[in-house]
Amino acid sequence: MSKVKKQNHDELHEELAREVATLTEALQRERADATNIRRRHDEQIAQLRTTIKASVIEEMLPALDNFERALKHVPADLEGNDYIKGVQGVVKQFESTLKDLGVERIKTIGETFNPNIHEAVSADGDGDTETVSEELQAGYVVGDRVIRHAMVRVVRG
Repeated sequence: MSKVKKQNHDELHEELAREVATLTEALQRERADATNIRRRHDEQIAQLRTTIKASVIEEMLPALDNFERALKHVPADLEGNDYIKGVQGVVKQFESTLKDLGVERIKTIGETFNPNIHEAVSADGDGDTETVSEELQAGYVVGDRVIRHAMVRVVRG
C-alpha cells in the first residue's frame, strides 16, 4: 500500500472514529433526556392523582362530619339501638376507606399548635406555648398535603 493511500485511509479512519464518538455522545444525551422526560411525567401523574384524590375526599368530608356530629348527640335511650350501631358502622367504614387511600386524620387534642395543620378558632390564656385543647372539626392530610386543616381551640400556657 502506498504511503498516500495509507495516509488517506488513516485520516478516513480517524474521521469516522470522531463521527462515531459524536453520534454516541448525542445518543447518550437523547437517552438521558428521554429518561428525564419519563421521570417528570411519572412525577406529574402522581401529583395529579394526589390532587384529584384530595379534591374528591375534601368534597366528601362534610358527610363524615355530619355522621360524627349525629353520633355525638345520640339520646341515652338509643345508645344500644341497631340503627345507631349501623351509623357507627358507616363511620368506621368511611374512616377505613380514607386510611386505605392514605388519608390520615390530623392529631389535635394535647398536641402543640401547628399553624400548618391546625386552624385556631380561639386561644385562651397567657404564655408562650400553645396546646390544642379541643377539636371542633377534624382535619386530614394525604402524604404531606393538607386536605383540610383541623379547626381547634388553643390554650396558652
